[in-house]
Order: sequence, then C-alpha cells, then structure tokens
Amino acid sequence: MVDPRTAARLSYRALFVGLAFFSLFVRLLPLSAAQQPWPLPDALLRAMPDWMLPAEWPGPDTLLCLTILWVQRRPDFIPAPMIALVFFLDDLMTMRPPGLWAMIVLAGTEILRARETGMRDLPFWGEWLVGGLAMAAMVLAYRFVLALFMVPGVSLGPAILNLLATVALYPVLALALQVAFGLRRTATGEVDALGQRL
Repeated sequence: MVDPRTAARLSYRALFVGLAFFSLFVRLLPLSAAQQPWPLPDALLRAMPDWMLPAEWPGPDTLLCLTILWVQRRPDFIPAPMIALVFFLDDLMTMRPPGLWAMIVLAGTEILRARETGMRDLPFWGEWLVGGLAMAAMVLAYRFVLALFMVPGVSLGPAILNLLATVALYPVLALALQVAFGLRRTATGEVDALGQRL
C-alpha cells in the first residue's frame, strides 16, 4: 500500500503533466482573433509595426508560468527530469532549437528550487516578483544565446509582450491552482499528517 505522502506526490506529478500537455495542445490549436483596427489615423496605423496590432499580440506562456509556480510552491512535486522532458517536447512542437529552452528553464527552476526553503516566508507579492524576475532572466538568456549564434528569433517587441502577459498570468494561475487543487506554499516548519517535515 502506498503511503499518503507518496500518493499525494504522484497525484500532483500526474496533474502537472496533464496540465502541461493540455497547455501544449491548446498552443497548437489554430486559434486566431480577427484583426481589430485601432481608432487611429490610417497614416499612423500604416507606420506601426505589425506586432502592435491587437490580433498580433502574443499570449502568455502558460507552461512556463505553471512550472515556475509549481517549483516555487512545491518543488518536491516535480523533479528536474520531468521539467526537462516537458520543455524538450515543447521545443520540438514549437520548432525552437531543440533542448535550448529546456536547458534554460531547467537551470532557472533548479536555482529557484535551491532557494525555496529561504523564500517560504515571503508574501505573495514577493513570490510573484521572484517568479517574474526568473522568467525575465530565462527569456534574456534564451535571446542572448540565439543572438550569440546568430539564430533568427522572435523580435523584441513580441517577446516583451509575451513576458508581460506571462508575468500577469501568475497570480491568476496561482489562485486557480490553490482553489481547485490546494497547491500552496509550504510554511516554515510545517509537517504533514504523519508528522514528517515538508
């Protein structure tokens, strides 16, 4: 018989994988909004870059936000190989350089995992700030490596909009996961039902 702690860990791992695959599936759907013109003069609209049109705005990276949130709240629930595998699959499905984004996300999440114990007493805005800074550092590292090897990538404007949308999604996703699945940060000195430290 599986003890409750192991069962909880396995169920949360399965939940993470399920949500990650759902996020990848939704990203691949051919969804697009009809172009809505800005209420601006035509001459100004023609001078604007395409990415500034509302239909061209990138949405948030739900998979990255989900992973950062999970690692900051319960890092024991998702091991490093699981993160690497999910993001390697993400690289393949989105036609990014295979393994680069996965390696950067893995490095970032391992840094967060190593500092999780010291950040347990942070208020939510502190957790959000740390998560946002981690996401920004990952995006900058990814863009730096692409520029270093002269690999074409997304222009800066859409990348910034994507990062801002991802950071803005964090509190919404945190609330949804806490209400729906009870995913929350472990308090300092908290123990489980068997008296073992979390």
